[in-house]
Amino acid sequence: MAAVAVIGAGSWGTALAMLLARNGQSCRLYGRDPATMARMAASRENARYLPGSRFPDALSVTADLSEALQGVSQVWLVLPATALGSFLDTYRNQLPRDALYVSASKGFEPGSARRISEMVGDALGPVAFAVLSGPTFAKEVAAQAPSAVTVASERAEQAALVAERVHGPRFRAYTSTDVLGVELGGSIKNVLAIAAGVSDGFGFGANARAALITRGLAEIMRLGDVMGARRETLMGMAGLGDLVLTCTDNQSRNRRFGLMLAKGLDQQAAKVRIGQSVEGIQAAAEAHRLAARYRVDMPIVTAVNRVLFEGLAAREAVHALLAREQREDGI
Repeated sequence: MAAVAVIGAGSWGTALAMLLARNGQSCRLYGRDPATMARMAASRENARYLPGSRFPDALSVTADLSEALQGVSQVWLVLPATALGSFLDTYRNQLPRDALYVSASKGFEPGSARRISEMVGDALGPVAFAVLSGPTFAKEVAAQAPSAVTVASERAEQAALVAERVHGPRFRAYTSTDVLGVELGGSIKNVLAIAAGVSDGFGFGANARAALITRGLAEIMRLGDVMGARRETLMGMAGLGDLVLTCTDNQSRNRRFGLMLAKGLDQQAAKVRIGQSVEGIQAAAEAHRLAARYRVDMPIVTAVNRVLFEGLAAREAVHALLAREQREDGI
């Protein structure tokens, strides 16, 4: 098979590149910092994000984008959504139009709420596109722990091509044609994980966490209904599965961010302590933007947005949610 390029040498990009290489494919991992990539090439590991996880022989690393893209059949985009637009604008003339593009990032473009599929389409035109998402932590994928994801493309055969590259004894890939649903589930769950972290940070317990997860899923599904996503997608790996994972385990950066807010840290201090991108911060603003655009009631998303951008105290936000008027259960 032709080589695969993975753009983005953070924890998730590195873990996916290792997975692809372990499955017998020639894989090139691209990062923009030459010194960092040289250290990774010499040590054969990503010591900053995934220490102790050795690179397979089929994985090469480079800071030369032209080298990474030479002759590839798939380009995996694993950059934060906040940085992807700039990357596409800068390098659009170098990016091949005959490759299959795979988004493995989660989030929306700041200020517009464009999804990654829309960003890629607007920048590159009608290229082949798929999205991979699901309940996966990079550290566990790198360690070859059992994991499962959904791969979606509007063309089923393209989803199958991507799934074939990653599917194996310890990594299961389900396929779908609901790109919208997979993108919404993977992006908004990070906002809800911040809320779950805040709740747990205040010691509100398992009951409150379960309620936040359940009602958070209802918010995603209400928005998905209006925008055209399929409910079964949001009940699957890329929706409920990812939501449960990121709301309940402290490997989640977004959950840890919420825990720190509840303990009194300001946003900047919390982000510094985490040391990696916290996707749910910007996703909160964009999910709130979508809720207003489509006139969908999303009280948890609204509460997180108010805490992050309007100065509402986190404890007050939780109490406001609990004080909402009684209503019938359901979506």
